[in-house]
Amino acid sequence: MNCNVSLQIVPLVAEEKIYPLVDQVITLIKDSGVKYLVGPMETTMEGELDQLLKLVGEAHQLCISQGAGRIISVVKIDQKIGGVTIEEKIKKHR
Repeated sequence: MNCNVSLQIVPLVAEEKIYPLVDQVITLIKDSGVKYLVGPMETTMEGELDQLLKLVGEAHQLCISQGAGRIISVVKIDQKIGGVTIEEKIKKHR
């Protein structure tokens, strides 16, 4: 069953390294093959909950491997019987 997971990740690194590291997290999500939508404050992913939560963990590990001593994340989950898609939520606004 598809759900949506939105991830806002803030690695605590030097300010000039924040955006490049967030870009690496977005590349990790892109390379995973899940459907995703990048927004100005968070990235929303669509897929199976276990897979998406695994990606959140991988994003944290990536930040740690790149020197972040701490990572602050906000994760939002939307799951409903029968599934939910990004498209159904935003189509009237596109």
